[in-house]
Amino acid sequence: MKIKFTAVAAIAFAGLITFQSCKKKGCMDDSILVTNYDPEAKVADESCVYSYTLKTGETVVENNITSDVTWTSDKVWVLPKRISVESGATLTIEAGTIIKGLPGTGANASSLLISQGAKIMANGTSSAPIIFTSTDDEIVSGEIASPNLNETQTAKWGGLIILGKAPISADASTAQIEGIPASDVNGLYGGSDAADNSGKLEYVSVRHGGANIGEGNEINGITFGGVGSGTVVNYIEVIGNQDDGVEFFGGTVNASNIIVMNVGDDAIDGDQAYSGTISNLAILCGNETDHAFEIDGAEGVDVGTMTIIDGTVVGSASSELGQLRDSAMVHMENIFFLNFNDTTGGRGDFGFNDSGSETNFTEGRTTFSNIEVENTSITWELSKVLKDGVDTHGTFVTIGNQTVGADLSKFADWSWANIALTAAVQ
Repeated sequence: MKIKFTAVAAIAFAGLITFQSCKKKGCMDDSILVTNYDPEAKVADESCVYSYTLKTGETVVENNITSDVTWTSDKVWVLPKRISVESGATLTIEAGTIIKGLPGTGANASSLLISQGAKIMANGTSSAPIIFTSTDDEIVSGEIASPNLNETQTAKWGGLIILGKAPISADASTAQIEGIPASDVNGLYGGSDAADNSGKLEYVSVRHGGANIGEGNEINGITFGGVGSGTVVNYIEVIGNQDDGVEFFGGTVNASNIIVMNVGDDAIDGDQAYSGTISNLAILCGNETDHAFEIDGAEGVDVGTMTIIDGTVVGSASSELGQLRDSAMVHMENIFFLNFNDTTGGRGDFGFNDSGSETNFTEGRTTFSNIEVENTSITWELSKVLKDGVDTHGTFVTIGNQTVGADLSKFADWSWANIALTAAVQ
């Protein structure tokens, strides 16, 4: 009997081996970071291929956020794609938290999108700012400067997008933010609530972004679409973005203590009759920066005036001070421009790009007050720097004798760009 039992067991074991060997082998890890997950696999092997290997302390955010959640500073939060905070949910981010996006292009490039009806509560402090950057960045919590990337490196991930229900001037009362597929309702912005509240951004630095999401279309460092005045935006920084630094599509949100450095297009861009106030800002143009300011007018019937007060703007050899387009309206006051190139090369000036914008100036809907420009050449003419009559509201000065500009002390301690800013104005 003992011999018979052993024989039967051996036969059964052999059958089990045969049965197991007939099962499909493959990668059974369904993580978003796996590129070859096989849903039909029944036996796990070691074939999984990962687009990114999480480092110690990193946590990947796999899905959209549909309920209240807090990202804590004891982890690094990795964005593998576009992650949306959906309507009704609030994302709270603790001071000192680092968020990193994976490299990639296309409509699903890594980014954080706060949709209409959702909120972000980014509660950074001067001693512990919140940093959005790339997984290529080796920065850790407690550091301000990257240990391995410099301020000129761009397009290593997407960016931060915040969408609200405040008025915009477009073809309709709502629109789809650029780069987000029309099929994704999280990309809608605009409405009728001027006091709409999308949360708070305070002591937040966004770096090395601007991934391509389409032909000639990149993500801004921070995009505000129809964001209302109930939203708090204070102490924000954008460094090394391939497209604009901060862009406002309509809305009424006010923003203060902004610093932008080394962007590939415009540092500050206003569109669709953005009618909020930007106060105490510093801009450091890089070699690829097009304009310090680009301001576009209404696309629909509603109009609005963008207000910019107390700014220090450091130019580069290839950048322009700014331009107004499409019947834009703006009030600019107490702005100091320095280190811009001679205007004979077609750069280094401020003016109007269309007759509608110029008419708004001549008829008093666009106004300038206390504009100072560093005079680096005795051959310069103020009327060629501040064009189209804007020179009547400006004056030439030398560094150290300016009487207007940003309060640069507001950028101390928490801003990486502040190091270069301080050196430029001394």
